[in-house]
Amino acid sequence: MAIGYAGLALLFFLTATLYASVGFGGGSTYIALLALAELDYRLLPIIALLCNIIVVLGGSLRFQRNQLINWAKIWPILILSVPAAWIGGRLDIDQTSFLILLGVSLAAAGLLLLAEPLFQTARALKDDHWVRSRWFSPLTGAMIGFVSGLVGIGGGIFLAPILLLTRWGDSRHVAAAASIFILINSISGLIGQMMKGQWTQADAILLDYWPLFLAVLVGGQIGSVMASKALPEQWIRRLTAILILYVALRILAQQIH
Repeated sequence: MAIGYAGLALLFFLTATLYASVGFGGGSTYIALLALAELDYRLLPIIALLCNIIVVLGGSLRFQRNQLINWAKIWPILILSVPAAWIGGRLDIDQTSFLILLGVSLAAAGLLLLAEPLFQTARALKDDHWVRSRWFSPLTGAMIGFVSGLVGIGGGIFLAPILLLTRWGDSRHVAAAASIFILINSISGLIGQMMKGQWTQADAILLDYWPLFLAVLVGGQIGSVMASKALPEQWIRRLTAILILYVALRILAQQIH
């Protein structure tokens, strides 16, 4: 293993702390770290999705208590994303295909993180015809949900820039929507992953990785209390983007060779 269990647990703790402080789960970074650790590729989405659930559950409850979750606006995004995440998780693909999709997804996620400040200042698209279509939210949710379940990324990293660009709500409501999206779709994707025949004993296998789950549980609680002030949010996003892009390029380069 390229990264030892102790080092991996520490990195998971830091990731959970920083991501929870801004309302996200950190799935893209967990799966990037797991890829660097050279775990069995079939375990990567299961571990990452479980960590997502552990971290965003607390944040989602906090957003709900603060009445920042607008369910009337969120459900159109979730209505197709949930079954799509299950289908993505249920889909059995070979290692090469998985790693290529993971590399492309991580690269896209890293670029979106770097570009997110531009989305906040760009011309709003909310008045464009295709954005006003009743199918825009469901189809957007379905596409992101499918990728989320397939590769083990919660999807908030893709959803948030779209919500910002369409002026769906202010930054707090976007973070709340992304948190709920990550939580529900991670659960759906995880169910799909666990239903794969070869992982009927996954619960026993995952007992070996309990330090990672404990690390994100503690880190997520600390991050939730910190409420985003350990580092400026933009620095968190930039550092994360650099790591994700590095892993993405490394994965894709290995597949090319």
